[in-house]
Amino acid sequence: MRRLAPLIALLVLVLALPAGASAAPVSARALLGDLRTAAPQGAGYDRDLFDHWVDADGDGCDARDEVLLAEARTPPGVTGRCSLVGGRWWSAYDDVIVRSARRLDIDHFVPLAEAWRSGARRWDADTRRRFANDLDYPLTLIAVTASTNRAKRDRDPASWLPPFGAYRCTYVASWIAVKWRWRLTVDALERGALTVGLSGCGRRALVPEPTRARIALGRAEAEVAGAEAPAPAAPGSGDDPHFGSCREAIAAGYGPYVQGRDPEYAWYRDGDRDGTVCEGARGSAAAPPAETGAGSGDDPRFGSCREAKAAGYGPYVQGRDPEYAWYRDGDRDGTVCE
Repeated sequence: MRRLAPLIALLVLVLALPAGASAAPVSARALLGDLRTAAPQGAGYDRDLFDHWVDADGDGCDARDEVLLAEARTPPGVTGRCSLVGGRWWSAYDDVIVRSARRLDIDHFVPLAEAWRSGARRWDADTRRRFANDLDYPLTLIAVTASTNRAKRDRDPASWLPPFGAYRCTYVASWIAVKWRWRLTVDALERGALTVGLSGCGRRALVPEPTRARIALGRAEAEVAGAEAPAPAAPGSGDDPHFGSCREAIAAGYGPYVQGRDPEYAWYRDGDRDGTVCEGARGSAAAPPAETGAGSGDDPRFGSCREAKAAGYGPYVQGRDPEYAWYRDGDRDGTVCE
C-alpha cells in the first residue's frame, strides 16, 4: 500500500480541481503580489447584507444546487423544483466521499464575513449579491462536509487550514485567486500565512486564471472616495470606475494597474515610470505622504486615516503610538486608523 501512496495523492490533487475549471492556469504567487495589504475592518457585518443562494437563471436550482450539480462525481437525479436524489461528492477539506447532498455545505471559499472585513463593506448590494452567488469562477464556491465548513467558520488561512494536508496547497492558492478576482485585501498575518502556505507547492500553486469581477461601491463609499461618485469605466476600457486620482482609487480598494495588462493603467500618471500605477502600499507617486514630525514616530504623516490605511499604515493606540495625535479619534476608543 505504501507504493500506492504517491499515486493516490496525485489522483486526489487532480480531483481537487472543480468541474468546469477550464481556464488557463496562472501562478497564485503572482496573484498574491497584486493583493493590497490592509488592516481588517469588520464593524457593521451582517450575513443578510449578502443576498445568497439565488436562482439567477430561473431554472428552479439556486446557486447552492448549481454547485452540487457541477461538483458531483456521480450526478444526482433531479426531481421537481431541483430536489437532488442520490449522487456522490468528494469533500476536499477532509478527503471524504459523501453520498447525500444533505451532508454537504456550500462554502464560500473566502467567507462572507472575511470578504466584508477585507473590502466588501464598501460594495453596493448588487456586488455583494454577485459575490455570494459567484458561479462564473469555479473556485469561489465549493461543496464540503458540513463539519469542516463549520470548523472553518470565517477564519482566514492564518488561523485555519483544511485537515486534509494534501489539499492545503490548492486551498491556499484558491483563496488567493478568489481574493484577487474580487479585489479584496489581505492583512499582514494572512499574507505571511499565504506566502508560507505556497512554499514547496510547485504546480499545485497554479489556479484557473481568474477574471476581475465588476465592483460597484455603495453610495456612501463612493462619496468618501471622492467629492462625487467615480465616473463609470469607458466602454471597452475595463470594469473599474474611473477615479480622479490614484489616491482615490486606492482608498476605494482599486489598483494596482500594470501597463500592457490593465486598460485602467492609461487613466493615471505613472510618476516613477515603473509600468505600474496605483500600487498603494508599494509606493504610489500619486499621493506622497507628508514628512514625519521630529520625535513624533517613524511613520509618514498622511492627511487622513483613510490615506494612511490605503498606504498600509495604522492602527495607532493612544499612549503607545505618537502617531495617534495626528488623527481624529471619532469613536473615542483610544485607537485611530483601525
